[in-house]
Amino acid sequence: MSQIVEIKVPDIGSYSDVDVIEVAVKVGDTVAVDDTLITLETDKATMDVPADKAGVVKEVLVKVGDKVSEGSAIVKVEETSAAAPAPAAAKPEVTQAAAPAAVSTVADKQANEIKAQVAAIPNSANNDLRAEIKSHVPQAFGSSVIDEASFQKAHASPSVRKLARELGVDLGRVNGKGPKGRITPDDLRNFVKAAMQQLEKGGTGSLGGGLDLLPWPQVDFSKFGEIEVKELSRIKKISGKNLARNWVMIPHVTFQEDADMTELEAFRKQLNKEWERAGIKVSPLAFVILACVKALQEFPEFNSSLDGENLILKKYINIGFAADTPNGLVVPVIKNADQKGLKEISIELAEMSKRAREGKLKPQEMQGASFTISSLGGIGGSGFTPIVNAPEVAILGVCKSQIKPSWNGKEFEPRLMCPLSLSLDHRVIDGAAGMRFLVFISKLLADFRRVSL
Repeated sequence: MSQIVEIKVPDIGSYSDVDVIEVAVKVGDTVAVDDTLITLETDKATMDVPADKAGVVKEVLVKVGDKVSEGSAIVKVEETSAAAPAPAAAKPEVTQAAAPAAVSTVADKQANEIKAQVAAIPNSANNDLRAEIKSHVPQAFGSSVIDEASFQKAHASPSVRKLARELGVDLGRVNGKGPKGRITPDDLRNFVKAAMQQLEKGGTGSLGGGLDLLPWPQVDFSKFGEIEVKELSRIKKISGKNLARNWVMIPHVTFQEDADMTELEAFRKQLNKEWERAGIKVSPLAFVILACVKALQEFPEFNSSLDGENLILKKYINIGFAADTPNGLVVPVIKNADQKGLKEISIELAEMSKRAREGKLKPQEMQGASFTISSLGGIGGSGFTPIVNAPEVAILGVCKSQIKPSWNGKEFEPRLMCPLSLSLDHRVIDGAAGMRFLVFISKLLADFRRVSL
């Protein structure tokens, strides 16, 4: 007996309309439970969607470039009780082909939308802004200037190239936000839409967010010697844009303080011996997380987000921690950290760090942080300026603890000191509150009994 069943996208957190960047099966393949069917890419991670049923693939319902959400149908399989796993299907090359008729329809629609937006610019608009838009979308203003070299190098599908030609857009100037940096029709539309929104808000400058920034210098480095071109990883491309936005838009202030970890380190080593048989290893970061939880409870404005002229105070405490991976930094989130003890946090910290290095974190495991810790403790350093992770309002940086001489009132004695760096959004938190918060954490780490107070 056999029946045709659909396999659908499972729970992928709060994400919707997620890009399909790879299809790993084709009609006729035999799949087993947990075999990868497709690969999805969100703005933070990629994830494989496995089969939850075994059988022979009768129909593939998605293709590369499609957008799916929870419940979207992926494939139809003929399910049999005797379906046996087959060798993993070779993953096809990611393509961006589309039906010619659909390409024409989509391109026409997108072109008309962008032209309407450009035409809507009032004659009284800032002349510099109009000039810059005109340089990027010249055909909409009756002229055509395209740098063919940069246009050809741009990563875009035939439909997007057709749209760009029609609009006279130099694709080399458009940031692609699709899979592997691909430029999508939405990227073109948003390119102009951003300028429209700036005008509506009374912007005074260019497409550089009102900062009137100079263009990025274009240099042929090969003229000066041998070079190698290496593409940035997907994570670095995405995080780089977020970091640039956060650094430019948030007025940062950073405070430094050393925490005496001498007694805490002795306690940590003792716990590791006691918990060794259970396979639990406590890292200094676990103590820092608990100290931050206590500090956030004491200073609730640090556990907030700015929304226009309102401050959103969160009643939950979710701690994100920056994890170093071969592809770049990711930020797993320990949810409801205020409801967990040292042992539970240590276990969760180790498990999430391992999955982060292996690229197996789920999207929902990197969402919802209300405060972030960036720890360089395993590397070194004596302080740095961590960048606030919007929409949070503060972030704690931790460097490697070092033995330093400390005056006890009578003599210098060796103490294990941990450099802490706190960056905050000065629109929300003033300097005095920032220093009090950091000193509070430092005192907790120096005498961890205070956590129970």
